[in-house]
Amino acid sequence: MNGTKRRWLIAGLAAIVIGGGYAAWRQSGSSDLPEGIAGGNGRIEATEIDVAARSAGRIREILVNEGDFVTAGQVIARMDTDQLDAQRREAEAQLQRAVIGVDTAKSQVTQRQAEQEAATAVVAQREAELDAAQRRLVRTEQLADRGNAPEQARDDDRARAEGAKAAVGAAKAQLAASQAAIGAAKSQVVAAEASVVAAKATIERIDADLADSILKAPRDGRVQYRVAQPGEVLAAGGRVLNLVDLGDVYMTFFLPTEQAGRVAFGAEARIVLDAAPRYVVPAAISMVADVAQFTPKTVETAQERQKLMFRIKARIPPELLKRYVRQVKTGLPGMAYVKLSEDAQWPARLQEGLVR
Repeated sequence: MNGTKRRWLIAGLAAIVIGGGYAAWRQSGSSDLPEGIAGGNGRIEATEIDVAARSAGRIREILVNEGDFVTAGQVIARMDTDQLDAQRREAEAQLQRAVIGVDTAKSQVTQRQAEQEAATAVVAQREAELDAAQRRLVRTEQLADRGNAPEQARDDDRARAEGAKAAVGAAKAQLAASQAAIGAAKSQVVAAEASVVAAKATIERIDADLADSILKAPRDGRVQYRVAQPGEVLAAGGRVLNLVDLGDVYMTFFLPTEQAGRVAFGAEARIVLDAAPRYVVPAAISMVADVAQFTPKTVETAQERQKLMFRIKARIPPELLKRYVRQVKTGLPGMAYVKLSEDAQWPARLQEGLVR
């Protein structure tokens, strides 16, 4: 068989399958429905939630089994935390060291401030000595000019004055050095305080990791699968459990273009399950797909466009689910019906046995 014939054969089979599915829907979903009511078959579905480990590690224990009901915040598994516990102890030791470092740096500041005060006093003392030496030099020079004092006395007093001036300069340099030391000591305080903040942040991060190692149910629901088992080592993001959110249960079904276009968001719907045909479950339309399914992407005639099937979701009210949570089972097949207009009337079989 050449390629052209094979392509035509495949296209023909696809058309038969699509047309057959559409014909089956026409026969089973709407043949006995009054005007303004449409229906299609589907399955009960619910939002699934994967409970995963945030960080890599070994599973210590899993506290629930498949089929168990869990409530939001319930502890359902724990990861091994030996390494995190050791890291926290190390971080606590670093915090203590950093706190001691702050006290030491502050004592250094106090010491440098005391040295500054001493240097200030020395400068004042040296300036007083310089003033006295200069006054004495003036008197000696006056006496020497009149011949009442020897030249040696004038030279000695001049040397003393110069020495006092040099001592003042040295004292001021020491004062400047002590001021610089205070600045350095204060910067050490800032660095030590930053180390304290960093150590506290490290402890908070480890505490967050420890909290994440206790896996809790994010919502009320039922355990669907245990993906991993105790003792297994998971990578970051590794799944441990799969939950079904029984507060968000719906049936997905399909309607053709003409009917899907008339479905309003929030429209009244009914669900009848194959396993319990005598019960009618109320629902509301929560989603109408914006892309058609079941048919080729390109259609050209009006007749072909009528075969476009749009996915629609009928959501069961959460308050009703809460009352019958232990009877809710996903995967059950059934039929979903929807009002295409507000004034449409439900047939008797969709009014009797309505679950409330």
